[in-house]
Amino acid sequence: MSYAEVSGLRMWYEWHGTGRPLVLLHGGFGSTDMFAPLLPALTERRRVLAVDLQGHGRTADVGRPLRYESLADDVAALIMRLGLPEVDVLGYSLGGGVGLRTAIQHPDLVGRLVVVSAPCRQQGWYPETLTTMAQQDEAAGERMRGTPAHRRYARVAPRPAEWPRLWAKSGELLRREYDWSAEVAALVLPTLLVFADADSVTTAHMVEFYGLLGGGHRDAGWDGTGRSAARLAVLPGLTHYDILSSPALPAAVLPFLTHPAGPPG
Repeated sequence: MSYAEVSGLRMWYEWHGTGRPLVLLHGGFGSTDMFAPLLPALTERRRVLAVDLQGHGRTADVGRPLRYESLADDVAALIMRLGLPEVDVLGYSLGGGVGLRTAIQHPDLVGRLVVVSAPCRQQGWYPETLTTMAQQDEAAGERMRGTPAHRRYARVAPRPAEWPRLWAKSGELLRREYDWSAEVAALVLPTLLVFADADSVTTAHMVEFYGLLGGGHRDAGWDGTGRSAARLAVLPGLTHYDILSSPALPAAVLPFLTHPAGPPG
């Protein structure tokens, strides 16, 4: 557990387990602590590198906006700073977008990608989710004081008074229009998309996203040779807010990370 100076940022990271590196990227207003329910299962098979993104958890904010692209560059810089030739990446929600941008912007660093509960374009969120995102500002952050998320932040943040600022900068990020469809369609690395069946991402977009990666276009055939390297998992009985605590998530993720992902030869 330590800090690394990357991209003008003092970035917190921590190692758990042994094996091939798996980078974990948390959701908005969270930290590495969000993955505590998953660590026992993941560290049985992988060496996990969990990080706190700019302004989150133990990583203090710096004087730049929050952008998926710059957060992805931070992750790539940390990977290179630690001397890792290639890693797998799992990102949830905000971290899912960051993980996706890391694979797009730094394809040589990412072997396999797992995107959990995140779309590849802004309109993939449900309209009511977009409305809530649009309302995130300092006043919203003040109203969230005393919540579990705030208590976790206040316990570990280098500057706990910046909680409202994190809400303002996050809101500005989430109100920005983005559509990475063309870049997603050009990805060649094995990618697993994981969603809850009652997620904040529309079911139509889940299928669209999977299709951009080459999945779901044809019958795979009796021997599976017609399938793509992309995978899609929709976990039943879960939502965007409890998917990280479900044992169904590592049960879906670990086979993808450890088994051949391409069409059988």
